[in-house]
Amino acid sequence: MTVEFAYGCLYIGVLIVLAALIGLMVVRAIIGPRITDRILSINVLGTLVISAIAVLSRYLDEGYLLDVALIYTMISFVSVLIMASVYIPARPFRGPFGAAAMSSPEEDKKAPETRKRKKTGRKRR
Repeated sequence: MTVEFAYGCLYIGVLIVLAALIGLMVVRAIIGPRITDRILSINVLGTLVISAIAVLSRYLDEGYLLDVALIYTMISFVSVLIMASVYIPARPFRGPFGAAAMSSPEEDKKAPETRKRKKTGRKRR
């Protein structure tokens, strides 16, 4: 058994494991109960594909595949940012640090004029 053969077996084994993990992430992206789970699984899926391309580049001894992996990295990063900005709200609560989470749902339904002002200790000008 030569060193090249051992490395070949190692690369094949790593590619099989990565393929299994990619399959699991595809399933997770499809059945994820929340949108954040789906976005996260798509991000992990991109990372696994990039890793598989890098291992395949080393196994086939083709340098251009690393360039493909770098381009895929940039595309994956931008796509996850776009999905997160579209599907995840920037400020789910109105106040800083989620201050509106402390108010009751009935108070949120009231018009702003009918709400009681909370005392903050500051004087109005």
